This record gives sequence, C-alpha cells and structure tokens, in this order.
Amino acid sequence: MRETLMPKLYFKYGTMNSSKSAQALMCQFNYEQKGMKVLLVKPAIDTRDDSEERMVRSRIGLKSNCYTIAPDESFEELFDRVSAQTPVDIVIVDEAQFCTSEQVDQLKALTQRATVLCYGLLLDFTCHLFEGSKRLVELADSLQEIKSVCRCGRKSSVNARFVNGKCVDSGPTILIGGDESYESMCYWCWQEELHKNK
Repeated sequence: MRETLMPKLYFKYGTMNSSKSAQALMCQFNYEQKGMKVLLVKPAIDTRDDSEERMVRSRIGLKSNCYTIAPDESFEELFDRVSAQTPVDIVIVDEAQFCTSEQVDQLKALTQRATVLCYGLLLDFTCHLFEGSKRLVELADSLQEIKSVCRCGRKSSVNARFVNGKCVDSGPTILIGGDESYESMCYWCWQEELHKNK
C-alpha cells in the first residue's frame, strides 16, 4: 500500500536582493499552472507597496496580488475563509520574518492540510534572528538558503542598514526599506563599513 506523504513546512531564506520574492512568485505560478489553488500571503507590516492593492513584488518586475495578515490575525482563520470559496492546496508566505512566533505555529499546524512555503530574511541588520525566522528554524521540515553575493564576491550573509550613507548597527529592528536603506554584504565587509563610523 502506498504511503500518503504529509505536507511540509518549508523555510527558504536569504539576504536582501537574493530573489526570495521572485522565487515565491515563480513557485506560485508553477503550482497554479498545475491547477492548484495557492494562498499567497505577506505580513501587513511590509508596507513598501504603498498602493491600495496588496501585492507581492520582486525587484525584477514580477508581481501578484496577495492577502495580508496583521500580527494579531490568524493564518488558520485566513486559510479557512479562503478555502470556503475554493479549497487551498498550497500556502506561500513572503517576508515571513515578520510573522510572529504564534503565526509560525499556526503555519506548522496548517501542514496537516496543505504544503506551506515561507520565504524571508533570516537575520536582521544586527545579525540576530527575526522572531518569525527563529521560530521557522525551530519548526520547519526543510531549510534552504537562497544565496547571493557581496560586493567583494563572497557570499552575503548580512543585511547592512545605512542611514544618511553610514552603516549602522543600532536602531529599531524593523525599518521597511529597499536599496536606499540596505545592502546585502558578507560579514567582513559589514564590519569594515561599521568601523568607518567609529
């Protein structure tokens, strides 16, 4: 008798500019091409898209409408609401580092009903785990790094934050921004940038 495989919780992480959102959108496209229903979600705290329409956007131009979820909202309730119209096969979460620990627990619970793929940053600009990323590392069935390179050619591992052109290692953990505020770097280039300001 063939064994039924349980859906899994996947966490695919990388630094900024490592094509996380692009890969999430390509994954959505692939599943939908096979006739599967995808629930695409991002935390509401990601406000880079200032239009009224909620979207996941990649820097290379791919984009798709999505649902947003606030820190006090439940993935399970959202899943049930969307599934009441059309059964959901796959859940894809972009910017998953902004999820709360409780929401990651909910995503793990959803793997009893659907495959869940999370894409996001692992570390904040001080090289500490985001709350959502920490819980994903603890609970995910599969962890996969999406690699990108530093300006020096080494693998990037740090999301360096710049304020008025200077690299900083203090400030609020969450500061939504793009290329004007962040650069993905290796640890050593990051340290060099920080020491320029000492």
